Amino acid sequence: MASSLTCAGILWALVSLLSAAASCVGFFMPYWLLGSQMGKPVSFGTFRRCSYPIRDEQRQATVMLEQCGRYATFQGIPSVEWRVCTVVTGTGCGLLLLVALTALMGCCVSELISRAIGRVAGGIQFVGGLLIGSGCALYPLGWDSEEVRQTCDNSSDQFQLGSCEIGWAYYCTGAGAASAMLLCTWLACFAGKKQKQYPY
Repeated sequence: MASSLTCAGILWALVSLLSAAASCVGFFMPYWLLGSQMGKPVSFGTFRRCSYPIRDEQRQATVMLEQCGRYATFQGIPSVEWRVCTVVTGTGCGLLLLVALTALMGCCVSELISRAIGRVAGGIQFVGGLLIGSGCALYPLGWDSEEVRQTCDNSSDQFQLGSCEIGWAYYCTGAGAASAMLLCTWLACFAGKKQKQYPY
Protein backbone atom coordinates (compact mmCIF):
# COMPACT_ATOMS: atom_id res chain seq x y z
CA MET A 1 0.00 0.00 0.00
CA ALA A 2 1.27 3.45 -0.89
CA SER A 3 1.23 6.19 1.71
CA SER A 4 0.72 9.89 1.15
CA LEU A 5 2.60 10.66 4.39
CA THR A 6 6.24 11.33 5.11
CA CYS A 7 7.96 9.78 8.15
CA ALA A 8 6.95 12.88 10.13
CA GLY A 9 3.45 12.37 8.76
CA ILE A 10 3.24 8.83 10.08
CA LEU A 11 4.33 10.11 13.49
CA TRP A 12 1.70 12.85 13.13
CA ALA A 13 -1.00 10.25 12.42
CA LEU A 14 -0.02 8.24 15.50
CA VAL A 15 0.18 11.27 17.82
CA SER A 16 -3.10 12.59 16.38
CA LEU A 17 -4.82 9.30 17.17
CA LEU A 18 -3.43 9.26 20.72
CA SER A 19 -4.38 12.91 21.33
CA ALA A 20 -7.91 12.38 20.03
CA ALA A 21 -8.31 9.19 22.07
CA ALA A 22 -7.08 10.87 25.27
CA SER A 23 -9.41 13.85 24.79
CA CYS A 24 -12.45 11.75 23.85
CA VAL A 25 -12.00 9.22 26.67
CA GLY A 26 -11.43 12.01 29.20
CA PHE A 27 -14.48 13.92 27.93
CA PHE A 28 -16.77 10.91 28.12
CA MET A 29 -15.68 9.66 31.56
CA PRO A 30 -17.41 11.19 34.61
CA TYR A 31 -14.23 11.64 36.66
CA TRP A 32 -13.45 15.34 36.19
CA LEU A 33 -14.36 16.26 39.78
CA LEU A 34 -14.20 13.88 42.75
CA GLY A 35 -15.88 14.26 46.14
CA SER A 36 -18.19 12.48 48.55
CA GLN A 37 -21.76 12.75 49.73
CA MET A 38 -23.44 10.83 52.53
CA GLY A 39 -20.22 8.84 52.98
CA LYS A 40 -20.17 7.61 49.37
CA PRO A 41 -17.72 8.65 46.63
CA VAL A 42 -19.25 10.97 44.02
CA SER A 43 -17.75 12.08 40.71
CA PHE A 44 -18.80 14.48 37.96
CA GLY A 45 -17.99 14.96 34.30
CA THR A 46 -19.42 17.68 32.10
CA PHE A 47 -22.58 15.72 31.29
CA ARG A 48 -22.32 12.59 33.47
CA ARG A 49 -22.28 11.81 37.18
CA CYS A 50 -21.50 8.81 39.37
CA SER A 51 -23.46 8.25 42.61
CA TYR A 52 -26.48 10.42 43.20
CA PRO A 53 -29.13 10.74 45.92
CA ILE A 54 -32.59 9.26 45.41
CA ARG A 55 -35.64 9.03 47.64
CA ASP A 56 -36.25 5.50 48.98
CA GLU A 57 -40.01 5.35 49.61
CA GLN A 58 -39.84 2.04 51.52
CA ARG A 59 -37.39 3.40 54.09
CA GLN A 60 -38.70 6.98 53.85
CA ALA A 61 -35.14 8.25 53.50
CA THR A 62 -32.71 9.62 50.95
CA VAL A 63 -30.07 7.09 49.91
CA MET A 64 -27.11 7.22 47.51
CA LEU A 65 -27.47 5.19 44.32
CA GLU A 66 -23.95 4.08 43.41
CA GLN A 67 -23.97 3.97 39.62
CA CYS A 68 -22.93 6.23 36.77
CA GLY A 69 -25.19 7.85 34.25
CA ARG A 70 -25.72 10.93 32.17
CA TYR A 71 -28.17 13.65 33.02
CA ALA A 72 -31.66 12.90 31.69
CA THR A 73 -31.85 16.15 29.69
CA PHE A 74 -29.40 18.79 28.54
CA GLN A 75 -31.13 21.23 30.92
CA GLY A 76 -30.50 18.75 33.76
CA ILE A 77 -26.76 19.50 33.67
CA PRO A 78 -26.14 21.43 36.93
CA SER A 79 -24.91 24.75 35.49
CA VAL A 80 -24.98 26.81 32.31
CA GLU A 81 -21.16 26.79 32.32
CA TRP A 82 -21.10 22.98 32.25
CA ARG A 83 -23.61 22.96 29.38
CA VAL A 84 -21.39 25.30 27.37
CA CYS A 85 -18.36 23.21 28.38
CA THR A 86 -20.10 20.06 27.11
CA VAL A 87 -20.86 21.57 23.69
CA VAL A 88 -17.45 23.23 23.26
CA THR A 89 -15.42 20.22 24.43
CA GLY A 90 -17.56 17.78 22.44
CA THR A 91 -17.07 19.85 19.27
CA GLY A 92 -13.30 19.97 19.85
CA CYS A 93 -13.16 16.20 20.40
CA GLY A 94 -15.12 15.66 17.18
CA LEU A 95 -12.64 17.78 15.22
CA LEU A 96 -9.63 15.94 16.68
CA LEU A 97 -11.22 12.58 15.91
CA LEU A 98 -12.04 13.61 12.33
CA VAL A 99 -8.45 14.70 11.63
CA ALA A 100 -6.99 11.62 13.35
CA LEU A 101 -9.07 9.26 11.20
CA THR A 102 -8.15 11.22 8.06
CA ALA A 103 -4.47 11.01 9.04
CA LEU A 104 -4.77 7.24 9.50
CA MET A 105 -6.34 6.93 6.07
CA GLY A 106 -3.37 8.90 4.72
CA CYS A 107 -1.10 6.06 5.88
CA CYS A 108 -2.82 3.71 3.43
CA VAL A 109 -4.01 5.89 0.55
CA SER A 110 -1.56 7.57 -1.79
CA GLU A 111 -2.00 11.24 -2.65
CA LEU A 112 -4.62 11.82 0.05
CA ILE A 113 -2.59 14.21 2.21
CA SER A 114 -0.60 16.89 0.42
CA ARG A 115 1.48 19.52 2.18
CA ALA A 116 -1.38 22.01 1.94
CA ILE A 117 -3.96 19.54 3.27
CA GLY A 118 -1.59 18.62 6.09
CA ARG A 119 -1.34 22.26 7.10
CA VAL A 120 -5.13 22.68 6.98
CA ALA A 121 -5.50 19.54 9.11
CA GLY A 122 -2.99 21.00 11.59
CA GLY A 123 -5.07 24.18 11.75
CA ILE A 124 -8.20 22.15 12.44
CA GLN A 125 -6.34 20.32 15.22
CA PHE A 126 -5.27 23.64 16.70
CA VAL A 127 -8.89 24.85 16.71
CA GLY A 128 -10.06 21.53 18.21
CA GLY A 129 -7.44 21.72 20.95
CA LEU A 130 -8.36 25.36 21.61
CA LEU A 131 -12.04 24.42 21.97
CA ILE A 132 -11.23 21.60 24.40
CA GLY A 133 -8.88 23.87 26.35
CA SER A 134 -11.67 26.47 26.54
CA GLY A 135 -14.03 23.81 27.85
CA CYS A 136 -11.51 22.82 30.52
CA ALA A 137 -11.14 26.50 31.49
CA LEU A 138 -14.93 26.94 31.72
CA TYR A 139 -15.46 23.84 33.87
CA PRO A 140 -14.46 25.42 37.24
CA LEU A 141 -17.09 28.13 36.74
CA GLY A 142 -19.73 25.47 37.48
CA TRP A 143 -18.29 24.48 40.86
CA ASP A 144 -20.72 26.84 42.61
CA SER A 145 -23.79 24.81 41.54
CA GLU A 146 -25.92 23.24 44.26
CA GLU A 147 -25.05 19.64 43.28
CA VAL A 148 -21.33 20.30 43.45
CA ARG A 149 -21.60 22.24 46.71
CA GLN A 150 -23.43 19.31 48.34
CA THR A 151 -20.62 16.98 47.25
CA CYS A 152 -17.81 19.31 48.36
CA ASP A 153 -19.05 19.95 51.95
CA ASN A 154 -20.78 23.20 50.90
CA SER A 155 -17.35 24.82 50.59
CA SER A 156 -16.88 24.91 46.81
CA ASP A 157 -17.24 28.00 44.66
CA GLN A 158 -16.06 29.09 41.24
CA PHE A 159 -12.38 28.07 40.97
CA GLN A 160 -12.44 26.84 44.60
CA LEU A 161 -12.68 23.08 45.08
CA GLY A 162 -13.55 23.00 48.74
CA SER A 163 -13.16 19.40 49.91
CA CYS A 164 -13.30 18.00 46.35
CA GLU A 165 -10.39 17.29 44.01
CA ILE A 166 -9.81 17.26 40.28
CA GLY A 167 -9.97 13.78 38.75
CA TRP A 168 -7.84 12.02 36.16
CA ALA A 169 -10.32 12.50 33.30
CA TYR A 170 -9.91 16.30 33.46
CA TYR A 171 -6.14 15.96 33.14
CA CYS A 172 -6.50 13.37 30.36
CA THR A 173 -8.77 15.68 28.35
CA GLY A 174 -6.45 18.65 28.85
CA ALA A 175 -3.33 16.65 27.94
CA GLY A 176 -4.95 15.45 24.71
CA ALA A 177 -5.87 19.03 23.81
CA ALA A 178 -2.39 20.35 24.62
CA SER A 179 -0.65 17.70 22.54
CA ALA A 180 -3.04 18.38 19.64
CA MET A 181 -2.42 22.13 19.80
CA LEU A 182 1.35 21.95 20.20
CA LEU A 183 2.74 18.71 18.82
CA CYS A 184 0.16 17.69 16.20
CA THR A 185 -0.15 21.17 14.73
CA TRP A 186 3.62 21.34 14.27
CA LEU A 187 3.98 17.81 12.87
CA ALA A 188 1.11 18.39 10.44
CA CYS A 189 3.21 21.01 8.62
CA PHE A 190 5.61 18.24 7.54
CA ALA A 191 3.07 15.42 7.16
CA GLY A 192 2.24 15.42 3.46
CA LYS A 193 4.49 14.57 0.57
CA LYS A 194 4.97 17.10 -2.19
CA GLN A 195 2.50 16.40 -4.96
CA LYS A 196 3.87 15.20 -8.27
CA GLN A 197 3.55 17.76 -11.04
CA TYR A 198 1.85 16.29 -14.09
CA PRO A 199 2.69 17.93 -17.46
CA TYR A 200 -0.87 18.49 -18.67
